[in-house]
Amino acid sequence: MNPILQFGTSRFLQAHADLFISEALENGDALGPITIVQTTDSAQSARRVAAFNQPGGFPVRIRGRRNGVALDREQRVTSVTRALQASHDWPQIREEMCTSVKVIISNAGDTGYVLSDADHPGLLESDIAPAGFPAKLLVLLHARFKRNAAPVTLLPCELLVNNGTVLSELVVKLARDWSLSEEFVTYLKTDCIWVNSLVDRIVSEPLEPVGAVAEPYALWAIERQPNMLLPCRHPDMVVTDKLEPYERRKLFFLNLGHTFLAEQWQIAGGPAEMTVLDAMTDHSLSSQLVALWEEEVMPIFRALGEEDESRAYLEQVIDRFSNPFLVHRLSDIAQNHAEKKRRRFGPVLALAAGQGLAIPQNRLRAALARTAA
Repeated sequence: MNPILQFGTSRFLQAHADLFISEALENGDALGPITIVQTTDSAQSARRVAAFNQPGGFPVRIRGRRNGVALDREQRVTSVTRALQASHDWPQIREEMCTSVKVIISNAGDTGYVLSDADHPGLLESDIAPAGFPAKLLVLLHARFKRNAAPVTLLPCELLVNNGTVLSELVVKLARDWSLSEEFVTYLKTDCIWVNSLVDRIVSEPLEPVGAVAEPYALWAIERQPNMLLPCRHPDMVVTDKLEPYERRKLFFLNLGHTFLAEQWQIAGGPAEMTVLDAMTDHSLSSQLVALWEEEVMPIFRALGEEDESRAYLEQVIDRFSNPFLVHRLSDIAQNHAEKKRRRFGPVLALAAGQGLAIPQNRLRAALARTAA
């Protein structure tokens, strides 16, 4: 039985958390292997589950430059040894949750924290999986509480500020909405360790049936919590008392940069296959992006006393955007574009105002105005 339970089979998790844990296992620095839970139900999902269950692992191809050295290598990820489908294997998932699981990892996507009207308290004693991810967690944690109330660490990887705190509050609210006991609510708050974390790696393409192509750069920044249990130790994992600076740099430079390029691509009606690399080699696009970073973003980090670290990170981002090996399409980045603009542009404007900075930030304001129009 595996000590790590992972919700989500995205190519990102395959090339990030799954790869980290696989590399750590080789050095004896991981808790153990992973059981993956596929939460969607389709023929493609079934094929993916079947592929994860094949012996020998799956490939992740690392392509790009790191520390000035060109890399193009394929690694086998062997940390995933079991894959289950929520719609078919819920009793087995519940049993693992009540026995072997010590750490839960998730990446439920942009809408993963949305509650489903289809979920109800009757599912607590059912072999039918809830529809929404928060309800799935609630049902599994309630079963664990009833069996042995063992502690568990939850490490969300969704691209949401304070993801652990937000998820915890959702699950506690749902427990109260379902009129569950205060003893259980106390268990959720004290014995379930909800950890805020930040993940950073560009994963540009899937490999079929499972696997991915990713850049060499990777970061898993984790906010220190008392009694938390990490799935592994890894050189690209950082445990910090202060996650916010890492979040700001990634959101304001990498994520904002991607979404700004997607915005310009949409406005211009650019080619469907246009990539980030294409945009960076187009002087009219890349110059707009660099001006945005320098004029509308960097003054904020200067005011916060974080300019040196931010410039070093920005140099890495520019190098990553110019990776000649990755096919990172702007059409992929543009998915859920309006919501991404709200999440990525709005906080930049709000923080500048909070710092009392008199900078126009016209590009960001114009992009948000196009969403509202």
